[in-house]
Amino acid sequence: MKRTLTALAIGVSLLLVSGSIGYAQDFNKGLAAAARGDYATAVREWRPLAEQGDAPAHYNLGVTYDAGYGVPQDQKEAAKWYRKAAEQGFADAQYNLGNFYRMGRGVIQDYEEAAKWYRKAAEQGLANAQFNLGNSYRMGRGVVQDYKEAAKWYRKAAEQGDAQAQNNLGMTYANGLGVIQDYVYAHMWFNIAASAGDKNAVKGRELAAKRMTPVQLAEAQKLARECVAKKYKGC
Repeated sequence: MKRTLTALAIGVSLLLVSGSIGYAQDFNKGLAAAARGDYATAVREWRPLAEQGDAPAHYNLGVTYDAGYGVPQDQKEAAKWYRKAAEQGFADAQYNLGNFYRMGRGVIQDYEEAAKWYRKAAEQGLANAQFNLGNSYRMGRGVVQDYKEAAKWYRKAAEQGDAQAQNNLGMTYANGLGVIQDYVYAHMWFNIAASAGDKNAVKGRELAAKRMTPVQLAEAQKLARECVAKKYKGC
């Protein structure tokens, strides 16, 4: 669950659009209060902004209710504020709302709604959402099961350095799910994910290696090095 409060840069970016100095002062007062652990003050600063329709303030109130920062923990209230931000196109809120629907937190569990909000965030480039949308397609939750689509979204997240997506992309190559089965590329992605600390990828790499010749293994390791050097793009 992503619970990070919106960064100062986001508030400033929106300020440049709105041109409101008062907005920046109030929003940043909330951020400063949150940074020193005074979430009650942060909530008091953000609530008026949220009531005026400000998406970052909506999102931050969602986080506070989600985690119980400065207010009693309340998943329904968190979902309400996430939705307000999500409906304005705020990607992090769309992702969190997707998680709420997937897990039935503060809302009735609904995989179709979860996939809908994951897609909105994924299309804005949010790696976590791309990974979860890939899972939705792989498992057929809220969408028609489609391994090719799953692989597509895993790849998008993997190219952003998401280790879980890199592991799952390795899995798609190992099993030929949505892509042509290829242990070289399976090992490559497992190896990259494992180097980032993904424990499942360590196991996947070991299993793939058992099915490969020494020449294939050397090629996979070479590709992994090249892929990292390219920052995971076009691998």
